Amino acid sequence: MADEEEAETGFTIVDKRGDDAEDDAAATAPAPEPHGVLPPVDFPSFLISLGTSALYHLGLVPDPSTGEPGEKNIELARHTIDTIALLEQKTQGNLSEDETALFQNLLTELRMRFVEATGS
Repeated sequence: MADEEEAETGFTIVDKRGDDAEDDAAATAPAPEPHGVLPPVDFPSFLISLGTSALYHLGLVPDPSTGEPGEKNIELARHTIDTIALLEQKTQGNLSEDETALFQNLLTELRMRFVEATGS
């Protein structure tokens, strides 16, 4: 009776735990190549990344994977710009002159682009 039930199910379970051949192959496989070199993680790079995100959501920066303009999402653009403004406010007094100028220039540019994109 047990043999009849096994024949009806149509599949077999094979336990491969403890098979070191696959583990050895995975350990010696080369690491995947990075798609590009990322800039160092620093405060100006972080701000520029946020600014680029806002421009993308305004439809002004192409999608890197397709080359097509990003789909407009005004609410996400506004949220990102507001996040940058919040960071400026919360870091006041702790910034270098260059970082202060970057904040001011970035926010001015993004706000102008936002007004152009929304007509308001």
